[in-house]
Amino acid sequence: MATIYYDADADLDEIAGRRIAVIGYGSQGHAHALNLKDSGGDVIVGLREGSSSRVRAEAEDLLVLSTGEATQASDIVMILVPDQNAAEIYNNEIAPNLEPGNMLMFAHGFNIHYGQIVPPKDVDVAMVAPKGPGHIIRDQFEEGVGVPALFAIQQDASGRARQIALAYAKALGATRAGLMETTFKDETETDLFGEQAVLCGGVSSLIKAGFETLVEAGYAPELAYFECLHELKLIVDLIYQGGLAYMRYSVSDTAEYGDYTGGPRVIGAESRQAMKELLADVQSGSFARDWILENQAGKPAFNAMRNLDSEHPVEEVGARLRSMMPHIQKPRE
Repeated sequence: MATIYYDADADLDEIAGRRIAVIGYGSQGHAHALNLKDSGGDVIVGLREGSSSRVRAEAEDLLVLSTGEATQASDIVMILVPDQNAAEIYNNEIAPNLEPGNMLMFAHGFNIHYGQIVPPKDVDVAMVAPKGPGHIIRDQFEEGVGVPALFAIQQDASGRARQIALAYAKALGATRAGLMETTFKDETETDLFGEQAVLCGGVSSLIKAGFETLVEAGYAPELAYFECLHELKLIVDLIYQGGLAYMRYSVSDTAEYGDYTGGPRVIGAESRQAMKELLADVQSGSFARDWILENQAGKPAFNAMRNLDSEHPVEEVGARLRSMMPHIQKPRE
């Protein structure tokens, strides 16, 4: 069983006197910068010239510098830009400004694990990866709780990398909820697999297939939306709170019986084989190579798939129904 670390296991003194550069101010970047600042950290934000995020960061009384300047002025550099942009930013602006004894940090292991970023041997390399989107990390912190996270040490040049990473996680609020140690490899491969097979790819395809099946059988699209998408949140909330057993306890016996009998017919041997193939692509680096090449080509396939899915009938029906339900908060920008 994995060891879980909490507030008592980390000491904020490990980052006292160390300036932290948060590179990027998007979903993760804003949460890290603000949580660290509220925890007493000396934080600056590194952004590219002309970034639209500068105004938002400065409105929070954060010092904003160019990425290179922020790196040069800091002891800890947390890279929170999109995976596909990180290597170029690192090579052009971060690497030339790193000094021996600095710590290079990531919230996802992609670029280290797949060799897109190769740090020098005289810096620490660590990861603190919260298990949630940035606005949830910030909201939970402000409520006095936190989002669980993973951490890993790839390179310990200073001999203090583990202690510093634990302190960073505490300042972020992660040790309030629980922090688990892993490796860059395991975090990257399980994260990519989970996104593709279950959390994003699997769920999205399941929703669309269920919606299409009902509509093609002659049922109203509105009914199909409610049964295959809207109510998903209710089920997921129950699972989040108490696992599959609590969800099954909470729904009707009819629904529970359908769970046991219907689920394996949809997610059967073919689906399990597809999951194994997805995992193999992640483990071999095939998925990473495809994604890197897709970005180098300007993302033509990615943009085509995004546009096609945005026009799916479930999106049109959903937007119309959600506009009739004022209790549903509008998505954040």
